[in-house]
Amino acid sequence: MKFIDTATIKLKAGKGGDGCISFRREKYVPKGGPNGGNGGNGANIYFIGDKARHTLMDFRYKSIYKAEDGEKGKGSDMHGKAGDDLILPVPLGTIIKNKETGDIIADIIHHDEKILVARGGRGGRGNMCFATPEQRAPRYAEDGKDGEELEVELELKLLADVGIIGFPNAGKSTFISVVSAAKPKIADYPFTTLTPNLGVVKDGHGGSFVIADMPGLIEDAHTGSGLGHQFLRHIERTSILLHFIDSSSEESMIKRYETIRKELTLYNSGLENRMEIVTATKIDSCNEENLKEFEEYVIKNNLTLFKISSISHNGTSELIDYIAQKVKEYRAEYEENQPDT
Repeated sequence: MKFIDTATIKLKAGKGGDGCISFRREKYVPKGGPNGGNGGNGANIYFIGDKARHTLMDFRYKSIYKAEDGEKGKGSDMHGKAGDDLILPVPLGTIIKNKETGDIIADIIHHDEKILVARGGRGGRGNMCFATPEQRAPRYAEDGKDGEELEVELELKLLADVGIIGFPNAGKSTFISVVSAAKPKIADYPFTTLTPNLGVVKDGHGGSFVIADMPGLIEDAHTGSGLGHQFLRHIERTSILLHFIDSSSEESMIKRYETIRKELTLYNSGLENRMEIVTATKIDSCNEENLKEFEEYVIKNNLTLFKISSISHNGTSELIDYIAQKVKEYRAEYEENQPDT
């Protein structure tokens, strides 16, 4: 399935039904009073979080959403039916912005979280509502009000436990294809991964976590170079960063590691403070001198280093166990810090 992470759509809430002008016409009742009912309210438009959805693809095929109008009022004191609300399910992590103002309307991160975005118009009052002792037969009623109309931008930021970061071709897609059921495109050229891939990893102890294979970073990604903004926007929502560095490359592992760290800092969203697990990949074909230099750097900077080969599965189970433990600790800490309801 293709991953769609942005969409722009137009919303039009329902118009309220018009009030009715009507009078009683009953046999043997010489003076029938007003009995025109009220119009029904127009339908609202809501967005709701749905954990079963993972993309905004549906909104690419339909860009205008109109809610039901309220019915007109009727005689015999009968009110019009209100329009049925329009409820649009979106993936967790969806941000809804007013396109005109740029204001954030909602940031949906919980399943079944329901947000009113466009309010339906109020139904008009029928002439029965305007009867007074002085005016017993009003011959007017209210028109229904128009519903709110606006254009919104939807932006999906992934909600994954772990986001794999690193330069293009660092082995991210191969790893996620080995440890989960995800089937990302894998090839030996930059930017094979153009959109994030999600996979669920089972840890061997009955637990699981969601891992995201992100598009590769390059230098100056924070300015939008390469797939920079697209990449950095998604990893904001991951709780743990899994930093992959290709150990088979001739280029310094230290330089590549520090380049990525610099981009995280310059993006200025607190990513540089996110928990990071450093991993040397492709160790079956590693540049030994390069790897040794990086290991010394890791010790000097008090970092924890894992060494893996996704092809031979060397070191992958140890890495998964470590990640699972850290995810478990993060979730426990997160739950503990949530306010009591």
